[in-house]
Amino acid sequence: MTEQEKIKTQQPKKNYLINDDSDNLNREPIIENKDYKPAGKLVGKTAIITGGDSGIGAATAILFAKEGAKVAFTYYSSDDDAERTENRLQELSAHVLVFKGDVGDEDFSHTVIEEVVSKWGSIDVLVNHAGEQHFQKSITKISAEQIDRTYRTNIFSMFYFVKAAYPHMNENGSIINTSSVTAYKGNPNLMDYSGTNGAIVSFTRSLSQNTEFVNKKIRANTVAPGPIWTPMIPATFPKDELATWGKDGALGRPGEAYELAPAYVFLASDDASYVTGQTIHVNGGVIVNS
Repeated sequence: MTEQEKIKTQQPKKNYLINDDSDNLNREPIIENKDYKPAGKLVGKTAIITGGDSGIGAATAILFAKEGAKVAFTYYSSDDDAERTENRLQELSAHVLVFKGDVGDEDFSHTVIEEVVSKWGSIDVLVNHAGEQHFQKSITKISAEQIDRTYRTNIFSMFYFVKAAYPHMNENGSIINTSSVTAYKGNPNLMDYSGTNGAIVSFTRSLSQNTEFVNKKIRANTVAPGPIWTPMIPATFPKDELATWGKDGALGRPGEAYELAPAYVFLASDDASYVTGQTIHVNGGVIVNS
């Protein structure tokens, strides 16, 4: 079950800086902060976001558009989510390209990169966000097929897209990989998912030190979300796990998708010109060792 298949986007009815609806297990995610004030931080930049149709990916795409970027995003299967996000980006007067496909297929990465470069000339920002997770309490229940699928979506795809994009990335570009708090604290019920996120952190740190990327002044960083509310959570977690889910951090509540997007804007912009090989933890106050 992928994030793309489960998360349904909606425009916010209010700006939840304090989520007073955190116990409602049927509520929709909030992907946009209506009070956000753009500052033109990404004007002139071209960005690609995998898994950009819904949830955190859609929230990031919307903020990139507000900041002036051209935005291309991929999605796996949810045509409704993709159309909704594309329409919102167009409302913001952004240049938009949308691609449907499996990020775990290397040929798809080449298709996306080649068309973006054909249309827009080059790439400034690559956000590898597409991912999936499967709740399993016992390692004996984790099939070889599940392991392959989770790793293919979550980490193989990052290799594919970085390989394809690198020759077309401008100097001072930015690669932003989405990892997770599970990379640092683990999760006994998401063992394969946690493993992929540990790999993402190590991959990102290695990219940031690689001579090719350093010489081209391309920065590589990760954003590590904590518990963020999406329909994927009640769909994949048992009900008895949800009563306390997302409440172990200092803020005592799950986060919303729109609360992560500014971290991606920061790392994509020139404001982060001296930041590489790092992880921004947006997790509501869960203390981790990074």
